[in-house]
Amino acid sequence: MKAKTTNLKTLAEFKDEFYGKTGTEKRDKLEKGYEQFKLGALIHEARIEKGLTQEELAHKSGTTKSYISRIENNVKEVRFSTLQKIVELGLGGKLELAIKL
Repeated sequence: MKAKTTNLKTLAEFKDEFYGKTGTEKRDKLEKGYEQFKLGALIHEARIEKGLTQEELAHKSGTTKSYISRIENNVKEVRFSTLQKIVELGLGGKLELAIKL
């Protein structure tokens, strides 16, 4: 039996083909959007894991429920100082920052 060939691509190959190579304007815009999505998803997952509602997290963090909702839904960019409050005061965690070159 002959092996079936597919047109599967890796995520990197797909992004290269449809959004251009890393460093192009279209690709950078895609990557920036992904980072915002990832941050919102991380906050959401951590909140759920802690058993908190958006309102409870907001209260502990000194912000509003709508602000937490906008971050989780990638509508709002969050300032670093506010993110630190959400993670440390609201979730009882530790925010770590890394720069990769």
